[in-house]
Amino acid sequence: MKAFVLDRYGNNDGVRSGEIPEPELGSGDVLVQIHAASVNPLDLRIREGKLKPILPYGLPLVLGNDLAGVVVKVGPDARRFQPGDEVYARPDQGRIGAFAQLIAMNEDDVAVKPRELTMEEAASVPLVGLTAWQALIEKANLQAGQKVLIHAGSGGVGTFAIQLAKHLGATVATTTSTANVEWVQRLGADIVIDYKKEDFAAILQDYDVVVDTLGGETLEKSLRVLKPGGKVISVSGPPDREFAKEAGLNWILQQVMCLLSFRIRRKAKRDKVTYSFLFMKSSGDQLRKLASIIDSGAIRPVVDQVFPFESTKEALAYVEQGRAKGKVVVKVR
Repeated sequence: MKAFVLDRYGNNDGVRSGEIPEPELGSGDVLVQIHAASVNPLDLRIREGKLKPILPYGLPLVLGNDLAGVVVKVGPDARRFQPGDEVYARPDQGRIGAFAQLIAMNEDDVAVKPRELTMEEAASVPLVGLTAWQALIEKANLQAGQKVLIHAGSGGVGTFAIQLAKHLGATVATTTSTANVEWVQRLGADIVIDYKKEDFAAILQDYDVVVDTLGGETLEKSLRVLKPGGKVISVSGPPDREFAKEAGLNWILQQVMCLLSFRIRRKAKRDKVTYSFLFMKSSGDQLRKLASIIDSGAIRPVVDQVFPFESTKEALAYVEQGRAKGKVVVKVR
């Protein structure tokens, strides 16, 4: 089958199009013919080798972290799906490979595709949808009437998280560039901070939750907008010990993660708030719940651009520019 393969860490020069064997089907697996896959900043970080300590992939590796397609075969112990089912998924981090014509995944990581979405729209959802769900619902336990700041509201995670937070009944503030202010307001943001003209930390106060997708100085300033007991949840900040334990990393790496996050955790404690790092996990169950919300009309995925499969490297380069509004998708079939 055709696939885009990472042969060496670095830039796009290490990625090639090639023929590889079809994936082997485990007893509890489904084999999915991929119709569309989305491109995420996570693919770039894996390509660059930045996640080797926590994701020690062997090369060559097929990139691609979420997809939509049709089940073509099921393993002998798989019960939830049958050939012909239209599905979407974020494969387990050890079994990525959506930039290909076929993928085998455990059925627990797969859900029936939202019926209202095209394959390209559905492929844009799993990674950002699960990130938003696990940040806002699992970690933050966001409640109606609470206030949440979501950074980079025009990005993949931001566009989805704004809509999910509004569905949950929260007041939503977001940061974005001048060109996207009105656009994120249409997504449902109540307060929009133009980061080119305004300092969000000087405007916002007494927030319950911050979802940080930027890290660095933005993360540190985010502590100041929280009320005592508030939570900042970051997908870009330093990993913490809790993440290392959940990921099953060894004792040494747990200590490394503890040291990496020490400074921001100490600052958070001083401000009487909490910091936690989120590395999104696969969950077919959560994708089923998201599909129900999407089919109700409460959330609409935002797709910036669709590239043909043979232009997957160009899609990676486009995402690397950091200008996409919403998600970038590769049409495989």
